[in-house]
Amino acid sequence: MMNIPFAAAGGLVVAVLTTGCASHGQPVAQSGSPTAAMSTQVVPCNAQPAQFAVGQNSTASVMESARVRSGAQIARILRPGQIITKEFDMQRLNLEVGNDGRILAVRCG
Repeated sequence: MMNIPFAAAGGLVVAVLTTGCASHGQPVAQSGSPTAAMSTQVVPCNAQPAQFAVGQNSTASVMESARVRSGAQIARILRPGQIITKEFDMQRLNLEVGNDGRILAVRCG
């Protein structure tokens, strides 16, 4: 008799774990379809159009404008002495600032 509750609990665990693998309503693209091609195409960051930001204050609006112009998905401010991750992310814009908060350099990664 004790095996029945354990079997039911085991089945519940399996159901919960496999639910996490669901697509959560996102369409599944067929290989060769336009949706599949678009979802695998990654547009890398291009720092050149964002160079206008060099010398400006590192405000949220300047950072967002630089991110949009570069085509990056995300942007971050790098302050002097700040500990940062070193992995290269081709969709990230980095804005290096000085102690006064002015942007010194703009680069992707």
